[in-house]
Amino acid sequence: MQPKKMPQSLRKYIRREKARIRREVLDLKEQEKLISQLYQKLFKPSKTTSTRFSERKPNIAKRVEVALLGKQDENKRDLQPGDK
Repeated sequence: MQPKKMPQSLRKYIRREKARIRREVLDLKEQEKLISQLYQKLFKPSKTTSTRFSERKPNIAKRVEVALLGKQDENKRDLQPGDK
């Protein structure tokens, strides 16, 4: 699955802001700090996404457990030599 792309306008904004920061600020550490603040401002973690993921996680574990138990039950059958 291909990761979601940012809209062209957002990519353009980020590119221009990074260029502005690099032009105006001479200190490399300060540049890195300002650029990371830019990304944090734009990409705040949403609560709905993390909530939905945490709700799904136990369900996946249950399905895996059921699948494994189902396979174990198949192996418990009494098969005699010569049975196929």
